[in-house]
Amino acid sequence: MMCDFSASRHEGGDVSLFGQVVAHKDTFRYLGSMLQKDGDIHEDVRHRISAGWLKLRQASGVLCDRRVPQKLKGMFYRTAIRPAMLYGAECWPTKRRHVQQLGVAEMRMFWWFCGHTRRDRVRNEDIRERVGVAPIEEKLTQHRLRWFGHV
Repeated sequence: MMCDFSASRHEGGDVSLFGQVVAHKDTFRYLGSMLQKDGDIHEDVRHRISAGWLKLRQASGVLCDRRVPQKLKGMFYRTAIRPAMLYGAECWPTKRRHVQQLGVAEMRMFWWFCGHTRRDRVRNEDIRERVGVAPIEEKLTQHRLRWFGHV
């Protein structure tokens, strides 16, 4: 992004503020979203996944307790963690790899708070059924369609 409204520019197109040159950045955080110079959303998807993991770690005392039913853990996931992961996703121009990254992160969270590892060889559908959560791909589509209805 370039700033064209300044008449005094330095060599090479640098922008200065109070005598200090402002460094060029490829990514910029604006209102919770990560904007990239090339228009891609890879950094934003990565940031949202890390926000979901942060929320999961904050609630790990409840989610990792074996006495808490798995359906209740799924309800907590739907109300606290998934909205953190899908914040601003209504206007993402998603590619298949972005949806796959979100799905992989979601399943890892399920395995983690259900107490399973990949070595247990439990099918994803079985874990999803125990927790009672729909795939994040469907929810991403629902968010986008709901947003289109308000435009």
